[in-house]
This record gives sequence, structure tokens and C-alpha cells, in this order.
Amino acid sequence: MKFWLCLFLLWQGVVASHANEALALADDPVVEQRLIAIAEDLRCLVCQNESLAGSRADLANDLRREVRTLIKSGKTDAEIKDFLVSRYGDFVLYQPPVKPTTWLLWFGPLLLLLGAIWILIRTIRQTQNNANPTVLDDTQRAKAQALLQETDSSK
Repeated sequence: MKFWLCLFLLWQGVVASHANEALALADDPVVEQRLIAIAEDLRCLVCQNESLAGSRADLANDLRREVRTLIKSGKTDAEIKDFLVSRYGDFVLYQPPVKPTTWLLWFGPLLLLLGAIWILIRTIRQTQNNANPTVLDDTQRAKAQALLQETDSSK
């Protein structure tokens, strides 16, 4: 009985820990719409594969609060993004600009793909070259024939 009670209480704790309160919206719906538009273009620094608008991490809540404050202070969307980039780097943007510091980010996957294709082609060519049958001279052929006849006669 104690086992089931402990299991039930543990389950209650897990369910309660995943429950979140509803996020407070801005007083002004225009500010909230603008916040959502800006936050969709920003990456959550904790989740990394989620937009700032969709993330429920504490840091994402803090960043949204900061963006609301900047919107209310009259900053433009570009100024808000520039502020966040200066603070957190280009990683905070879902579409970072193409510049020397982000070349690896933009072109790295292409370079890896080209490298993998080059290795594949090289491996296939080497395999084909090694797969060609070698030509035996008469003495080697006679030795091989003798070995084959010995194994046939031993059976």
C-alpha cells in the first residue's frame, strides 16, 4: 500500500512541476503583437531550437520582458534586435547576417557535404581499382592448380 501511495505522490509532483501559469500579456495589445513579431525572429538562448516567442524558459520570459520595455520606450524593431545582438551575439537571431564571423555557420554544412561526397567518390574509385582481378603468370597458375587438386583429392 505504501508503494502505491509513494508512486501516486511522485506522479502528482511530476505533473505539478510541468504546470505553468499563463503568461501575462502586455497592457497594450499593439505592444504584444509587435513583441510576438520581433520574438519570432529571435532564438531562445536556452532552448536554441525554439523561437523566443514560443519558449517557456525563464530566460526567454526575461528577454520578452526586456523587449516589451524597449518597445514601450519607443525603440524600433531594428534597434531592439541590434541591442540583443550586441548583448548576446548573432546567435540570438534565427537568420544571422552573412559576414566573416558567420561564414562557418552559413557555409559549414555545404563544405561538410562536399567533403563527404569527395571522400565517397575517392573510396569508390579505390575499391574499383582494387577489385580488378590480378593476372597470374604460368608458375603462379600451376601452383594454384596444384593446391586446388590437393584439396579435391583430400576430400
